[in-house]
Amino acid sequence: MLSKLGIIAGGGELPGRLVRACRESGRPFFVLAIEGHAIAADIGPDSPQRWIRIGEAGTGIRALRDDGKHDIVMAGPVRRPSLSDLRPDWRTARFFARLGFRALGDDSLLKALTAELEAEGFRVVGVETILHDLLPEPGPLGRLTPDEQGRADIARAVAVCRAVGALDVGQAVVVQQGIVLGVEAIEGTDALLSRCAGLRRAGPGGVLVKLCKPQQDRRVDLPTIGPQTVENAAAAGLRGIAVHAGRSIIVDRPATIARADALGLFLVGIGAEEAAP
Repeated sequence: MLSKLGIIAGGGELPGRLVRACRESGRPFFVLAIEGHAIAADIGPDSPQRWIRIGEAGTGIRALRDDGKHDIVMAGPVRRPSLSDLRPDWRTARFFARLGFRALGDDSLLKALTAELEAEGFRVVGVETILHDLLPEPGPLGRLTPDEQGRADIARAVAVCRAVGALDVGQAVVVQQGIVLGVEAIEGTDALLSRCAGLRRAGPGGVLVKLCKPQQDRRVDLPTIGPQTVENAAAAGLRGIAVHAGRSIIVDRPATIARADALGLFLVGIGAEEAAP
């Protein structure tokens, strides 16, 4: 019998896809949904669920524990709140006090959260262990492939991604003709692409590269793209997107590839040798 799954739901499509996968497989589940991020319509009104603020870690862990979950999956982006918006409960305040300066980076924060859940007896699993069609393979994923300039821009972006990733800054970089147009920080990939649209230069368009951070726990917060990423990349004047093969997520892979082909963007997976430091 499949173990019960606790879904900690942020934004985007993945929480809804996990709910549907559980229903189709007959797997029991419970959704701990983050207010202001999770999409109620995707979770469904008849799904077992509890909604919490992002600062209610104590309430959330109690809800998970009381429902008897064995496996936990964290899915969907969550925008980090300011301290004034956080309004932490006692357990959340204790959690951040214990972390100190380690809480400044997303990777450090997620590792600490994973450890907190595991200390409660849960097993944290990656979303790809449930949705098996998410991870891209190395090489071209659509009809188009990068030319010499595109390959050079990918190599430059990979080097920058590795550097900023090691500092726990972000997962994405935009490079055009060897020039770094933007590095992802707290704003996220969509906002990065919007910002880079105003920085594009004449000539061949740039590339978006998303890589898993070198020290990242692969069970949480893998680099993610979807059809909207492709739309935004095209609107920013880019020629293509490269993602970490086996260590990134493509949401709705058929639609993402079809949109890239339709808009004339290449979409490729970066193999281990290309992405390695």
